[in-house]
Amino acid sequence: MVNGRNVERRTILKAAGATAATLGLAATTACGGDGGTSADGTVTIRYAWWGAEDRAERINKTIALFEKKYPKIKVKTDFQPYLDFWKKFNTQASGGNPPDVFQNAIGFLRKYDAKNVLLDLSEQVKAGNLRMDGFRAGLEKFGEIDGKLLGVPVGSNSMALVIDKPVYTKAGVKPEMGWTWDDFDAAMRKIRDKAGRAGDSGMYGVMYLYDLYLRQNGKAFFTEEGLGFTESDLSDWWTKAQKGVEDGRYADAKKVAQIKPKSAVTGELAGGEFTWDNFTVRYTAEGKSEYALAPIPTTDGKKTGQYLGSLMLSASKRTQHPKEVAQFIDFMVHEPEVAKIMGYDRGVPATQAQYDAYKPTDEVNKAIAAYEESLVEAGVLEPITPHPNGADICESAFLRIAEELALGKRSVDEAVKQFFTESKTALGS
Repeated sequence: MVNGRNVERRTILKAAGATAATLGLAATTACGGDGGTSADGTVTIRYAWWGAEDRAERINKTIALFEKKYPKIKVKTDFQPYLDFWKKFNTQASGGNPPDVFQNAIGFLRKYDAKNVLLDLSEQVKAGNLRMDGFRAGLEKFGEIDGKLLGVPVGSNSMALVIDKPVYTKAGVKPEMGWTWDDFDAAMRKIRDKAGRAGDSGMYGVMYLYDLYLRQNGKAFFTEEGLGFTESDLSDWWTKAQKGVEDGRYADAKKVAQIKPKSAVTGELAGGEFTWDNFTVRYTAEGKSEYALAPIPTTDGKKTGQYLGSLMLSASKRTQHPKEVAQFIDFMVHEPEVAKIMGYDRGVPATQAQYDAYKPTDEVNKAIAAYEESLVEAGVLEPITPHPNGADICESAFLRIAEELALGKRSVDEAVKQFFTESKTALGS
């Protein structure tokens, strides 16, 4: 899953598997995603993902384990930074030559299913080549779209509020599960007044936080057909964000831009910010304070609107080796040794077997695991909002336009109108 600043962070964070490093390993060029079959019956499949060198090193180790267990299946790899990955994938898919198996995200499932790119893995489940049991917290349903299994989760994450603990302590703020947006606003003022910095980095472009806010109020960012909110809804959200900057509760986006690649939190401009829980490691590596995860504020003191997101593995409909691809996916999501190698690089492991196999020893990853466990125990998790075909384009537009608004290049009215104009085009509505 991708949101505003987090697209950029995935070009920065090794722990999130997303720096701007580029290392492409040559992929095969056989037609239809078929890596070929040798004379001795050895099959070659192509596997592509986005990420950085650190993720590549880990994945290559897991591939070595897979090839040891399945000596008749060889895996050729290719990886790129996030944006470059999708540019290359689009070209391959348009040319009828996508990789046999690849990393995927919820916003792309309907898009590539509509383009006849994705393999429905349900038949491989029925054939016994892929197991869909043993997943945590309902994640086995995450890649199901319109009755088809188009992706299998490899890890989970959820939105959280990352805080600078000493700043919150100084301000006398203690966020707890069930706190409201009114409580949050009061906390931001306390941090501003007592700690001498903005309470939050600002919420203009955090699309997935806005989705949670909408879900708390009976709506959603996406429905199966399109957008699940109105121009008036978005105008209210962006107006509140703007007022928060004006009164010092939220950081000035221009100042935040000046300290990049540091975040507003580690750059000591804000006391916290909303992001994905597994990005927490970024703050500890980058800053000099102590950071922690806090709950999402609520509208009614109960409903957070949260769900577990996930990266997934999907397969090409054109692969000539569906059985071998299914066996590869099965190994990557169930094999305990894979979890020990990958850690939380792609989020908290999706299956219970892998979750139990990897026990983090550092405080940051322990906190991530504890945070997700707290969500399960609190019973706040819901199914993820469906994403329609064109969702990825809407998301990119939201991030870009929100940034223009934050930097003063557009008014709220102009920004809202531009977003809905671009979204209607993307969604064909």
